[in-house]
Amino acid sequence: MDSQVKYLLSLQAIRDRAKIVGEVAKAGNLTHFDLHEDKLDDVADFVTSVIKRDFGPDKFDSIPPHGRWQHFEVGGVPRVADMTEEWKKGGCDDVELTRRLIDLFFVSVLLDAGAGDHWRYVEPGTSRTYERSEGIAVASLYMFKALDFAASKDGSAPRVDGKGLEQLTTEALTTGFQVSDSNPMLGMESRAGLLRSLGKSLLAHSDVFGTEGRPGNLVDHMLKTAGDSPKLDILIFWDVLQTLLIPIWPQDRTTVNGFPIGDAWTLSTLQKQTKSSDTADYIQPFHKLTQWLTYSLMVPFQRVLGKQWVNAEFLTALPEYRNGGLFVDLGVLSLKKETLDRGLQASGHSLPLFDAGDDVIVEWRAMTLVLIDILYKKILERMDSGVSLSMAQVLEAGTWKSGREVAAQRRPETKSSPIIIKSDGTVF
Repeated sequence: MDSQVKYLLSLQAIRDRAKIVGEVAKAGNLTHFDLHEDKLDDVADFVTSVIKRDFGPDKFDSIPPHGRWQHFEVGGVPRVADMTEEWKKGGCDDVELTRRLIDLFFVSVLLDAGAGDHWRYVEPGTSRTYERSEGIAVASLYMFKALDFAASKDGSAPRVDGKGLEQLTTEALTTGFQVSDSNPMLGMESRAGLLRSLGKSLLAHSDVFGTEGRPGNLVDHMLKTAGDSPKLDILIFWDVLQTLLIPIWPQDRTTVNGFPIGDAWTLSTLQKQTKSSDTADYIQPFHKLTQWLTYSLMVPFQRVLGKQWVNAEFLTALPEYRNGGLFVDLGVLSLKKETLDRGLQASGHSLPLFDAGDDVIVEWRAMTLVLIDILYKKILERMDSGVSLSMAQVLEAGTWKSGREVAAQRRPETKSSPIIIKSDGTVF
């Protein structure tokens, strides 16, 4: 792997490149958006009020880090707690319990691209109905318990393994997610294909995931790298995940020197700034699903095994439509007329529509990273003395939740983003 590719796969590159985009924005020279910095304080006030409303005055310590765990407990139902209690009664120790949670979280996060505005999931045996991320979480939990992601269906403990994922059919995923003509979900073939590719990659990396290609074997690998230390290193973890995941993404994405680099895209704003003819110099990396997976997998190590993570500050905000939509809805970012007209023409409706790899979406995502870093500092300044929140906590209780609430207020029928992204089920 050459040095350019290695850099673009790193966490450092995400912020480095976004910082350049932020400087261009301050100068008023973005390609697709106008930046209205004077609105940022209003956004900081709003997001801080949401955090204080839900966790003040003395429950800030209880804010969970942004991750998949709490999605499984939607509706106040302790599904993970109930499941892990059963496992303990069956003699499951903490290391195996963590392996099983990693198995579940791994597939659930990779399935967690936008479901669209119309899909719903009815929890089996109940009348409870869920949508979007929480619906996908609950659906994946039931598929996991039914051994749908395992090669053997013999009633053994729930698990995920490479052969089970390789054999997963689109039909099985469609059935598990209750998808039909009247209950459509975006990108079902792409989602199933992604998990089949994951299965192949897990089996190809037996040094970490064992001959069975089990995601949960990542627990043993990380414990081995830590030795006697109670601390685990995010940067080591990140490299393992990137090595595993880069081969599974759709092959029509950006490549550098023939090597695929996943969720990383050329950006005209960077090209104009760098004036370079080398494509690698104007690529903006995001690696959003890998970061979402990292945030999510960190939690079982902390909660079950009591491990602490170092270098977590290298992780960024997640550049997706809730965090990004917050800045559009509240007026910090506005589309330039030419781009807006193009998006409206594509949608034929009142909201603009663009492909996931469109230059405008890449610029929007880069600015989302820039603005949340600024917003994070402003929010901390507005919190009570002695209250310190991690970026993962601000994403969970602040920006992501606020973006969702504003969308629901402004577009109650769909709760959609103010800019619609044509999703293939593998990016957002």
